[in-house]
Amino acid sequence: MLAHYKTIHSYGSSEIIIKKSRFIGHAKPVDSEEEAIQFIEAIKKEHRSATHNCSAYVIGERDQIQKQSDDGEPSGTAGKPILEVMKHQGLKNTVVVVTRYFGGIMLGAGGLIRAYADGALAGIEAGKPIYKVNHQLVLIEVDYTWYGKLENELRNQGMLLGDIGFTDKVTVPCYPLAAKAEAFMNWARDVTQGQSMIVAGENEYIVHESLPE
Repeated sequence: MLAHYKTIHSYGSSEIIIKKSRFIGHAKPVDSEEEAIQFIEAIKKEHRSATHNCSAYVIGERDQIQKQSDDGEPSGTAGKPILEVMKHQGLKNTVVVVTRYFGGIMLGAGGLIRAYADGALAGIEAGKPIYKVNHQLVLIEVDYTWYGKLENELRNQGMLLGDIGFTDKVTVPCYPLAAKAEAFMNWARDVTQGQSMIVAGENEYIVHESLPE
């Protein structure tokens, strides 16, 4: 897993007008190429009367899948600038469609490139870019006599916590950054003076609006 990657939070759509043509940017987070294709087809169906529905998507932690379509616009004037905006933004697992309703004024190749880039950016901003950051679940089990001190130390550290379990003992799910999980577990042992049971769980991506320090 990557330490982090950038994508968008949810489906977003925004419209801009350029020389009487309507450009509607649609963006959506996806986990597979199949999802991306389904989204593109859904937009094409919704905007079947549009002049063009141009698209691009980037899938995979290493950007393994990158596709783009001009959908009838001159080659290189629509899909490529959409894809370039996505790559410049550093987006992964994202699909963008820019719908155009022609307004009667020709834009020329340069104008089209700028318009589709702007439309893509509008859709991406509407979808709200976020970061997915790699955290590791660490479960700390302590007696009630240690819970107050542990909780206070965790709060002071700003640790991301899950739902705390209260049975015969207290189980505290913590989510340190994956790269710092080992150091965190050593810290927790020190804080509890070895009077805790610490179990390392699975890694998972957690949404952040900005990258944690």
